[in-house]
Parts: sequence; structure tokens; C-alpha cells
Amino acid sequence: MPEPTTDADHLAAAPAGTLPVPRSVVVVGAGLAGAQTVAALRAHGFDGRITLLGAEGVPPYDRPPLSKELLTRPEPVWLSTDLGVDVEALGDDVRLGEPALALADGVNGMNGTDGVVVTTSRGEVAADAVVLAVGSVPLVPPGFGATSLLHTAADADRLRAALRSTPGLRLVIVGAGWIGAEVAGVAAGAGADVTVLEAAGSPLSRQLGPAVGGLLAGWYADAGVRLRTGAAVTAVEAGGVLLAGGEHVPADLVLTAVGARPASGWLVGTLPLDARGALLVDGDGRVPGHPRVWAVGDVASRAHPVFGTVPGGHWSAALHDPDPTVRAMLGVEQAGAGHAPYVFSQQLGHDLALLGLPADDSPVLLRGTPGVGPWAALYLDPAEGPAPVGVVDGVRTVRAVLLVDSPRDVGGVRRLMSRGEPLRLDLARATDPGVRLKAAVADPA
Repeated sequence: MPEPTTDADHLAAAPAGTLPVPRSVVVVGAGLAGAQTVAALRAHGFDGRITLLGAEGVPPYDRPPLSKELLTRPEPVWLSTDLGVDVEALGDDVRLGEPALALADGVNGMNGTDGVVVTTSRGEVAADAVVLAVGSVPLVPPGFGATSLLHTAADADRLRAALRSTPGLRLVIVGAGWIGAEVAGVAAGAGADVTVLEAAGSPLSRQLGPAVGGLLAGWYADAGVRLRTGAAVTAVEAGGVLLAGGEHVPADLVLTAVGARPASGWLVGTLPLDARGALLVDGDGRVPGHPRVWAVGDVASRAHPVFGTVPGGHWSAALHDPDPTVRAMLGVEQAGAGHAPYVFSQQLGHDLALLGLPADDSPVLLRGTPGVGPWAALYLDPAEGPAPVGVVDGVRTVRAVLLVDSPRDVGGVRRLMSRGEPLRLDLARATDPGVRLKAAVADPA
């Protein structure tokens, strides 16, 4: 019969060249990434102490339904039900209304400890390691003090109540990104008078590129929504918004959806944040130079063997990255080749799935015809030259695939993009909608 393990046995089990396996971990952030981190720790045999700190005061829930299912789900999609992750049962000390205010990393002997110390409004939490799963905060430009937001369950409650209590509500949405488009379709379908103001020349220009974004513009009118591109908002006032040219657009309610940034302001001066407030981490989620600090989800710009540095903000990162991070922390063998970034959206009567990571200057080829059934956009690797002109031929690396109105294809394309090697496609076959993309994969050279 084997001898019972002790703390010393666990510490001795650390992989060569790393710190000992921690016996206490504090997870900062009680969203999807934080909950998945707690679940992964227990799933991989961690029997030490877990402290979970949250800022919102409610149990973990999934954020995408807040906009996609604003009116059909009156309460959040709780992760305890949806994923079976009950942080209260898995954690030792769960503080859902106690946000972190400061971090001291003991690597430099700070606070006289060899671990980390997280300061909250109620005191200090010491642990051997910290996992930062802090999520994000919405961007609110200067002069937007009168705006509404959609980021939390409480925000969704307020927006839902306004739409239901005011028939024909004049809703102005600033930003034609993922959330702006999703809310616009839901609100118009409920009878609201919806105008979307977008500073760029097309919707989702930053995420999909201007050419592909332009192919989505007609969806707004089809859904009963007014879309105005090239409309830069300078202020949100009581009763409407002010445009750069001086025009006032009246509104009963203004919703700003112009992006988000990591909720990392409390880490300034402690960790090496980039201009967005993100942490550059390795493929396991380690923060270089801070061996006791790990990061997952929105705050982590993660090294990927195929896509390079993948910025946080992808729902798939919050769902999947905690597992390999916990494996690395505990010295457990990694499983699989990782996953490709994945964003999904239901907007204006259409389904979109973006798999992979387009480059800003990726050449784009279309598979199928927009407006005529399902179609897709293939984002090529710009390092291999411009998109072919005329007869599409040859083999190219595809960095990302946008699937439009073809949800049944998402699983297959996700597997193709997540094999741990670049996706090389025969373009003549890949651009033929009658050929499955799997059948267009080029043979290895």
C-alpha cells in the first residue's frame, strides 16, 4: 500500500527547472476563465487551497447570451448549470463581491513572502501562486457620461426593462461590432426604433476587415435597423448623441459598444502590461519574469505555435486556456495541440463563426456568394503574397475562416484549424462551395 502523500511530496513533484507545485492558489476573476481555472485545478488532482475573488457579486455566468439572447433569457446562463462548474463547492474561500486592488509578487521578496499577496478591500490574501482571470471592462470614450453599456447581468436587466417598458424606444447604438449588431437585431425585432452609428466605413471592419465587413451592411436594413457608417460620435448627452460634424441624433437610450479592454488597471506598475492593458504570456499562460503569476482569458495575449500572439477577448480562450495553464502549473502532461481562436455571433438574422486569427492585411477569398445561401471568407497568410487574381489555383496557408449561416460546418472547421499546424488548402477546391473544406486540405509537402 503506498504511503500517504504530504505537502513535501507535492512540492517535490515540480517539473525540473520550475518552482515547486503550489499548495495554495488565488484565482482573480469569477467569470468563465476563472471558473474554468478552479474546475481544472480540481480535475487535475489539486487538493490544496483555492481562493476565488470576484468583482461582480454574483456566481460565474456566460456573457455571450447577454446580447444574443437579451429578451429570451431573463436571467444569466449560470455556469454551475451550463457547465456543471460550481465554484462554491470546488473552492475553499469564494469571495464573489471582493475585487482585487493590488498584487505583490514575492519573486523579489516583496512583503517578505515567497509567494504572492493579493490585496482586496477587506485585507490581504496570500498564496503560492495567482491566476489572473480578470476579464474585461467596456471602453467608454470621454464625453460619453450619459451612455448605457451591456457588459454585466445588471446591464442586461436595465436594457431589457427599457425595451419592454417603452414601445418604439428610440435606441441609438454606438458601434457596429459584435455586441452592437447583436443588440440591434434583438431590439428591432422587439419593436424598438434602432439606429447604429459606426465611425468606420463598414460594420465589423476591425474584426473582419473592411471588405468583408462591407458585405454585412445590408443585413441592417433587412432587419429594420438604420446603419450609418463614417459617423463618429463625439459625445453622448441626455436625449441623444452629438456627431463630429455637429449633428445631433435624438435617442431615448444610447448604448455604447465600441470595444473592451482587460480589467487590469490595478496591476499597473506591478506587471508588464502592454498599451491595451494585456499581459504577454507564453503558450502555458506564464507571465515571463514572474513565475508565480499566470494569466488566462481577456488579460492574456498568449503565444500560439500557429497564429503567433493571440490577443485575449476570444470566448474560446476563456473556455479552453485554463486547462493547459493548470496542467503547466501542476506539472501535468499536456493533452492535444491546443485550440484555434473562435468567435461566434448571432446577429440580424444571421449566424457567424470566425475561426483562426486574420492578419490585418490578410488577402481574402470568398467561398460561395454572399446573399445567396451560406458562404465563407478565407483569410490567407499575407506573407505568401496577394490573393490570386482570375482563376484561383495553387496551395495557400489559411489563417482564418469566417463561416456565414453554416453552423453545421463550425465543428469540422474548428478541428481543421486546431491541429497544431498551419492549415494549407488547395484554393481551387476550397473556394468551390460544393467541395467540403476537409477535402481541400493539401497534402503535406
